[in-house]
Amino acid sequence: MSERTKPDREQVRKWNDILRPYWGADTGRSVTQLLTSAVPFVVLWYAMLRSLEVSYWLTLLLAVPTTGFMMRLFMIQHDCGHGSFFESRKARDLLGFWIGVLLLTPYDYWRKTHAYHHAHSGDLDFRGFGDIDTFTVREYLSWPRRRRFAYRLYRHPVVLFTVGPLFHFLVKHRYPWDIPKDWKQAWRSVWLTNLALAGVIAVMWATIGLQRFLLVQAPVTFMACSLGVWLFYVQHQFEHTYWHWHRSWDYYEASLHGSSFLVLPRPLQWITANIGVHHVHHMSARIPNYKLQQAHDENPEFHVVTKVTFRDTWKLINLTLWDEDRERLIRFKDLKGSPVAA
Repeated sequence: MSERTKPDREQVRKWNDILRPYWGADTGRSVTQLLTSAVPFVVLWYAMLRSLEVSYWLTLLLAVPTTGFMMRLFMIQHDCGHGSFFESRKARDLLGFWIGVLLLTPYDYWRKTHAYHHAHSGDLDFRGFGDIDTFTVREYLSWPRRRRFAYRLYRHPVVLFTVGPLFHFLVKHRYPWDIPKDWKQAWRSVWLTNLALAGVIAVMWATIGLQRFLLVQAPVTFMACSLGVWLFYVQHQFEHTYWHWHRSWDYYEASLHGSSFLVLPRPLQWITANIGVHHVHHMSARIPNYKLQQAHDENPEFHVVTKVTFRDTWKLINLTLWDEDRERLIRFKDLKGSPVAA
């Protein structure tokens, strides 16, 4: 891996020349994507509501495609936050805010922490915001037993993909206590989102009833939260990912080798708006989701990344600790084979 503290001008120029043709929104494609995401979501949500009169099993069955379109809407909010979905900032921020209400995600708070993730992904000196907590073997072995147990519990798949996501979106997004108080725009977004959510719940309670609303929304929210965290996890948590201390960290190396290329069947790639082409996205967040695959296909520089298939993802969920000596993520049970633990 590179030992540079920052990219040199030639490196920046090289990558900008490769990435520049794909920068910026195509308004027509953005509008089309929004319509093909929002309209099916609304139709399916209404179908779930009506299906309550038939069978709740049918409601749960319909929750699966509804969740898919909810996740697709999140990808649109994601591009709005990166400034790549519409040319107009007002349009991006308005759309991003209201999708954020649907997704229980304060838009400006998420945008701020996610930008931190992009700026410091793979940098061991800058962990804490927008990431799944990952520690090194040395850090783990230096802890008292109680803290080791807490980390093991946090990284257990049941917690990480069920309890954790619900806590994150339902509780922490209502009051993100760990962000600085001077992040005024982020805090404003938190309170406005909470207010908007209260208004939406009040309207649903007055029109269709709180119970019926929760019977429809709860399974969709649960699945979307869990799948969203899983999707984010497999894009960065794979065996030969990239972690370096800041003195030897390199942005382009981290983007190319610390982000996977999640190869999904075409329907799943479409419903997730190409977010699996994550290495290209990290190289430049200015590229909208509908240009990511094209950028990958047309540039051989992107063909050297780690490919992960849907089947492979089941092998990744138990990777928990970064082994600095072997430069790979390991499982807790691999500690005995680590040079650090020997």
